[in-house]
Order: sequence, then structure tokens, then C-alpha cells
Amino acid sequence: MSRNRFSLSFAILIALLAGASCAAGRAQSSTQGSTQGSQDTQDPLKRQLPDKERFKQQKELHHELETAYRKWLDEDARWIITDQERKAFLSLSNDEERDAFIEQFWRRRNPNPDSPENEFREEHYRRIAYANEHYAAGKPGWMTDRGHIYIAFGPPDSTESHPSGGQYERPIEEGGGETSTFPFEQWHYRYLDNIGENIDIEFVDSCMCGDYHMTIDRSEKDALLHVPNGGETLYEQMGMAKKADRFKGGLEDLGPGPNSSSNQSKQFDRMELFAKLQAPPEIKFKDLGLAEFLSSHKVLNGPFFPFEVRTDFVKVTDDTVLVPITLQIKNRDITFNTKDGVARGEVSIIGRISTITGRIVQSFEDPVEVEEPAELLPRTLNNASLYWKAFPLRPGRYRIDIAIKDVNNPDHVGIWAQAILVPRYDDDHLAASSLILADKMERVPSKEIGAGNFIIGNTYVRPRVTTNPASPAMFHRNQSLNFWMQVYNLGLDEKSKQNNARIVYEILNSDTNKSVLNATEDSKKLGASSDQLTLEKTLPLASLEPGKYIVKISVDDDVTRQQIAQSAPFTVE
Repeated sequence: MSRNRFSLSFAILIALLAGASCAAGRAQSSTQGSTQGSQDTQDPLKRQLPDKERFKQQKELHHELETAYRKWLDEDARWIITDQERKAFLSLSNDEERDAFIEQFWRRRNPNPDSPENEFREEHYRRIAYANEHYAAGKPGWMTDRGHIYIAFGPPDSTESHPSGGQYERPIEEGGGETSTFPFEQWHYRYLDNIGENIDIEFVDSCMCGDYHMTIDRSEKDALLHVPNGGETLYEQMGMAKKADRFKGGLEDLGPGPNSSSNQSKQFDRMELFAKLQAPPEIKFKDLGLAEFLSSHKVLNGPFFPFEVRTDFVKVTDDTVLVPITLQIKNRDITFNTKDGVARGEVSIIGRISTITGRIVQSFEDPVEVEEPAELLPRTLNNASLYWKAFPLRPGRYRIDIAIKDVNNPDHVGIWAQAILVPRYDDDHLAASSLILADKMERVPSKEIGAGNFIIGNTYVRPRVTTNPASPAMFHRNQSLNFWMQVYNLGLDEKSKQNNARIVYEILNSDTNKSVLNATEDSKKLGASSDQLTLEKTLPLASLEPGKYIVKISVDDDVTRQQIAQSAPFTVE
């Protein structure tokens, strides 16, 4: 309510300043003669309102928003509405506009635009009801920190609850030792969109009143924190530190311990996580106009926006396959606006993956921004921008729909759709992932393994994208050909517990079908005790004459007596 009073007071101040400005303007215009005044008659719809009328309008708006619309804004949508959306809603002038805004608000978050029911909205109100029932503490459950996180991100994957507090054995990362705690809970999320993996959130009831607040200071649950000689840490018990050492500033009062340096280095990470949890969740579909192309498959009105798409398959577990999707958009097809010597283009990308029954299992929406120095833009028109997204899917048939829009030319839209068959990698069959030809391939630091664009496992693999899978990837003689492939379900000898397979790499001339390069490798050199191998090779192309070629990888498993082969075409210019 204090924020509302502040906003109203600020609005009155602005109105008074505007009124003063109008008075000065009227005084100046009166000195310019009646003839000119009659010719410059002001549009009554655009005229500056007198102070009395302005105050009346603001009072009426405030009264309108005290109804159900105020409840929707401050309660129903409190934890999921963005600052921009809130500002836009408050600028609306009538109930019709507000109703249309609320309808669009839920549509932008609906995971299945084709469904007559809005799954997101139904789940959202279920979460509010759950929060009110389970987390109320002298105030409605939706207003509490636990209610906030539950409504915004859903139920945690696991919860560790200590409703009575009491004796607590600290983990070593918190300093070790035994203490007594206030009631607290730890929520664990395996993954949260746009936040990360393995997210732990701690709530503490330090007032012993049932109101658990979210904290990034793990020492806050320690009921003996400020009791002299009470609840000592491991180092304090060993005489290696004093309790006073805990209170020397910093994010947490855990004190010196085996993990002190690690805790200090992660302080900014904890602050960043806290900020992300306070922000509204990512909107599902920001561009509803573009999303309609996926739902209705309507005919394009403007010029077609061309782009290429590549899909690959990589085994993750026995029943999960990673499906990387790579889009390629050429600079010459993007509309650039030039400002301050920089040419900027932006493309909105929206897509979804659905089953053959039409059920949406994955969806995505992202922008791709391209910047070039204005004077160099003509030379970079043949360059291309790549967009990469990877999804875990179960084996089976799916349909991928993708639409892109040129932000600086909204009528410039492109659509793409294709059915895919995600393979099943049975344990008793020798198999392989997609063979990826890449223009860049390199190992990544351990902290980036499995995360980031173009990263598969511990390798950065940026594929060459072609108009269709049968089209050859194009390389220049001054470049290197990188190829990446994984082999699954190699047999292991019962006695030695080792694999025994022969891997043959071959480059064939497409016109003559003759081999120009042939090399053999023993599987034991890549991992003798593993039933899965990753093949990564780099070949400089300077020795190859311009022309069309095929790279072929064959695997002959002597243990299971099975063979597989993968091939991909490419050209050298």
C-alpha cells in the first residue's frame, strides 16, 4: 500500500509541474496576438488537461484498479509478471484493454497454443491454492517466500525438512561440527529453465512463527550462532579458529574451515542465483504472431525468409537420446539497421517438438542478434549465423516445427517442418550416433562440460549445415575437416573385459569412388574397457584437390561379430 501512496504522490507532483508548464505556455501565447491564436486552434483530444481533470482521471484509474484487476496484478500474477508487463498494464485506460492484456498474458505462457485450455494458467492457480493451504504464516501462503518459489517454479524434486530445528550435524562445506538450529527446509531442483542444474534453496524460520524466509547465508539457521562457545565448527573445536573469526564480513558467517576458499569463490554465484530466483520465470512465447505460424501453418504473405536446419542424434541413456537442432541463417537474408557506425540485425526463432498425436513435448523461443561494422557489412553478407538447441527425447517419431522472423522487417518470415525418427540404441546391437562434420571442434574446460551451445559431452562441435542431409558440407582448402561420432554397445571379451574392434577412416572421391585416404585404429587405444567410444578426428584439407568427397567411418567389432558404417558428403573449394 505504501508503494501505491508513493506512486500517487509522484503522479500529483508530475501533474503540478505539468500544470505550471501549461500556465507558462498560455501566458506566452497570449502575447502573440489573437490572429495567430485563431489559426493555431489546438486539437481538443491532444490538449493538456487542467489539473482538476487530471486529478479526477487518476482517481478514477486508482478506483478501477482497486477491483479484480488490482487483485490480478498484485496477487494472481505477482510472481510471474515482468516489470515491462506490469508497466504496460498500469498504462491501460479501460477494462476492455485490461481484459485483452490478461488474455494475451496467459497465451504467451501457454505451452500448447493449440489446446482450448491453458495448461499454464490452470497449473498456476493450482500452485496458488497449494501455497495458501501449506505455507500460510500469519499471512496468505502466496505472500511467503516458500509460496513465491513454489508458484514460480513448481514443486521441488526433493525436500529436506527440519520443522522443529534442534541438533544438526553440519556438513563439511558448512564448517563441520554440531549445533542447534531454527526450523529450516532445503529444496532441491534438478533443473530450472534459464537458471541451471542442481539448484538448492534454503528457507529458515528464525522467528519460530512458521514464516520461513529464503536465505543465501547457510549460517542463518544456526540458533547458537551468537552464543559464546556454542555450536562450534570443526576448526573451532580443534583450536584452529575462534568463533569471533566468523564475523569478519562476507556473505555467510560460516567461519574458517576446510572449504573456506571454495565458499568465498562461490559467493557471487550464490548472489547471482538468489537474483535469478527473485526474477519472473521466462515467458514461453514472447512473439505470439510468430507462434501462430506454428499453430495454424498459415500461408506466408511476405517474402520467404530462407534458413537451413540440421538435426543429429546422440545417445544419453538407454531410453534417452539428445537431439541437437542447428539453424543456419545467412547475413544477406537479414535486414540490418545502421546506427553509430554499427549494422544490427535480429531474428526471432520459435519452435516446438510434438508427438505424432500432436502433444507438444518441447518448445523454445530465442533471439539471434548479428552485429557488423557498417563499412564491413557488404563483405560479410555471405557469412552465416548459427543457432543451436539440444533436447533430450525418448526414442520414437516426432514432428519439428520452426518459424523465424526478421525483427527489422516483420513481414519477412520463414517456416520449416519435418518428421524425425529418434533411434533406439538397444544394448545388444552395435550402433552409432550421427556423423557430424564440423568447421570447429575443440575440448572445453571441465566446468563447461555438458552445457552451452554446440557442446556435446566434453567437446565443442560446431556442425556445417546444408540445405538437406544429402547435400555436401562445404569447406575450403585452407580449412580443416573435423568429424565427430560416437560408437555404442561394443562387445567386451568375457575373459579380458576389454573391447576388440577395428575402426577404419576413409576419404573417397565421389566422382571416381577411389580412396584418397585410409587409416585404421584399434578400439583399445581409445578405451579398452569401455563399450562406448567417441571418435574425434581433424584432417587438414590443403592436400585435397577441389572436388566432391565422402568421409566414411566403419566399425568392425570382433567380439560381437557386428559391423556398422556412417558416411557424410563434403566438397572442397
